[in-house]
Amino acid sequence: MCTSSQIIGSLLVLSVLEIGLGLSSVAVGAVTFVRVRTGKNAPPQLGDSSPVWSGACFLICGVCGIFCAKKKSGLIMILFSACCICGLIGGILNIQFLRALTKRSSLHLASLSLACIGISGCTISTWLTCRLASYEQRRMFLEREHSLHHSHEMTEKETIENISNGGAQLVFNGRV
Repeated sequence: MCTSSQIIGSLLVLSVLEIGLGLSSVAVGAVTFVRVRTGKNAPPQLGDSSPVWSGACFLICGVCGIFCAKKKSGLIMILFSACCICGLIGGILNIQFLRALTKRSSLHLASLSLACIGISGCTISTWLTCRLASYEQRRMFLEREHSLHHSHEMTEKETIENISNGGAQLVFNGRV
């Protein structure tokens, strides 16, 4: 079973990968869009700028992943999972829009590859976040259980001390 530090390390690596994929996808999408806008022979199509939007989703997912690895709070984990799902949706839509293009270039192939890697990264990141949340929940339960066990021991110890010091005394609502 993976430890928390291994999960966090994996999340950091995947988050940096998502940031790199996001920046690369935005750059490829911007170059593609500029080439289409300056070209005279083909009109702009619907999927020409889709790599920019999926890249933005991957970028946001990566930044939230770094916050999740640093903070490990429940709300940040939920935010990161939601961003990963948005990254999945953005990547899938990017692939669908790029498939619909009639004129394809090597930039479209690069964009498809980046989207596939980004989708895989988002899927693995979501799974790792669920593992981290489970690990943190288990850790908090054990801390709470240990704390309650310790408080019961202290209560029993005080009761035994009260009985041994002055004989049997009636303790009601914290008063003797």
